[in-house]
Amino acid sequence: MKESKKIVVVGSSNTDMVIRTREFPRPGETVMGEGFMTNNGGKGANQAVATARLGAEVAFVAKLGHDANGDSTIAKLRSEGIDVTHVTQTALRPSGVALITINSGGENTIIVDSGANNLLSPADIADAAAVIQDAAVVLMQLETPIPTLIAAAREARNSGATVVLNPAPMPDTPLPAELLENTDILIPNEGEAAKLTGITISDEQTAREAIMAIRRMGVQTVIVTVGKRGAITLEGDRLITVPAVKADVVDTTAAGDTFCGALCVALCEGRSLTDAIAMANRAAAVTVSRMGAQQAMPHRADIGL
Repeated sequence: MKESKKIVVVGSSNTDMVIRTREFPRPGETVMGEGFMTNNGGKGANQAVATARLGAEVAFVAKLGHDANGDSTIAKLRSEGIDVTHVTQTALRPSGVALITINSGGENTIIVDSGANNLLSPADIADAAAVIQDAAVVLMQLETPIPTLIAAAREARNSGATVVLNPAPMPDTPLPAELLENTDILIPNEGEAAKLTGITISDEQTAREAIMAIRRMGVQTVIVTVGKRGAITLEGDRLITVPAVKADVVDTTAAGDTFCGALCVALCEGRSLTDAIAMANRAAAVTVSRMGAQQAMPHRADIGL
């Protein structure tokens, strides 16, 4: 990995509108909520905040609307110490919005209107080339256009940065080979791994098969998050399961984003892959024990490292 400790996150930013309810409504049914709040969210912004709170030097590349949500998002990112030089605003679309419902068990359903996120373009990546070239890690997700992510992955790879892709939300169509071949580390959850490979992970053998299938697509390091069981990876031919940290689950909204951000911070610090996953599990456990997305994410002191 490059000597630089900087992380660049390329991705989405949304305003989350969250309501708690005892049970999710069935189609055509109305249920009563038990609380409402508005939060800053979006997988890209979440991951940027997670990395910054854990001590990394972070720059964010994103597209927002010229609206109140966009203005407040930029102010919030600045308050977290994130470089927002390449967070640009457009009048063509509003800022992204997510409607989130959380049940009494802490599970969630999410509906997203991507808005300005869909206008993040390869030209924006070209404008941010200098900051990408200076990074040790470039972290991405799938809430912005895939051609833009390919451009970012190419730019990062050419400069020697490590490209980390969280393939969420997974589209119905296969991911382009050019994106996977320019990705160093892929972090899917069980469902995303199954959608990508057609293999349902039910035990060690199927986990190995799914990871090997992704390796054949061009990604050499694959980390599959498996919820309360932790995360699974292959080091060479050795299958490793890194157990999750026990937590009293309140809200799972940003657990995966916290995991991804923490993993990148750990790798920048020179930790081994297994130790990096363990650190990411610790950070995710803190997040699920709190309400919300970004406000639930831990600072360094919260994970004891």
